Amino acid sequence: MSGHSKWATIKHKKGAADIKRGALFAKLIKQVEVAARNGGGDPEANPTLRTMFQKARDNSVPLDTIERAVKRGTGELEGVNYESITYEGYGPGGVALLIETLSDNRNRTGSEIRSLLSKNGGSMAEPGSVSWQFERKGYVNVARTVDEDDIMMVGLDNGAEDIEDHDELWRVTCAAGDTQSLRAALEAADIAVLESDTAMVPSNTVPVADKTDAGAVLRLIDLLDEHEDVQDVFSNVDLPDDVLAQLGDN
Repeated sequence: MSGHSKWATIKHKKGAADIKRGALFAKLIKQVEVAARNGGGDPEANPTLRTMFQKARDNSVPLDTIERAVKRGTGELEGVNYESITYEGYGPGGVALLIETLSDNRNRTGSEIRSLLSKNGGSMAEPGSVSWQFERKGYVNVARTVDEDDIMMVGLDNGAEDIEDHDELWRVTCAAGDTQSLRAALEAADIAVLESDTAMVPSNTVPVADKTDAGAVLRLIDLLDEHEDVQDVFSNVDLPDDVLAQLGDN
């Protein structure tokens, strides 16, 4: 199985260490609410809700907060009707971007995303011109203290496709539909799971070896990810280790 893969490091999918806890909670709660509205409030009968529920719990969102979000989604409490919209674009150096949003105002969100792109060396792309380069995959993050062989023994029998070395953790990847069953199998084997989710993984990457260009790409991704309607930003950028080191020194 493979060693370190840059896509998960560079895609800038936010976690508790990346943005303020309140902003992270708001994104996760919105995801739970939309999942409940689209598929019902029973996690056992609604796989998307089950995934969003677990994702919120993994990031320490209080249980009562999650339950209120579910009730807003099912109509038991008053809520906002959010629409799921994915924008496609390009960043500096021709890097492809997929920007997943939940919005209560399509026109406002689209205008603001377009503005962020155009003001920071990027551009909006036509629907379908970027998305074909990505495939949705599932992943389960496992504590680094667990032996790789132990993960492999369980994972190979439960849909795991790869184990990636991410320095502070192991990332076990699988088909998106196998994420929850793989997580359950690992936990049943007393393997310490940190988080599970799905992500859009690029089929090919675009190398950006210039430090200035690399910094511009990451700044744009950060600005997009900080937008209140943006849930995830995925990219096919590939930054060499020496460029990452230079950026980390700044």
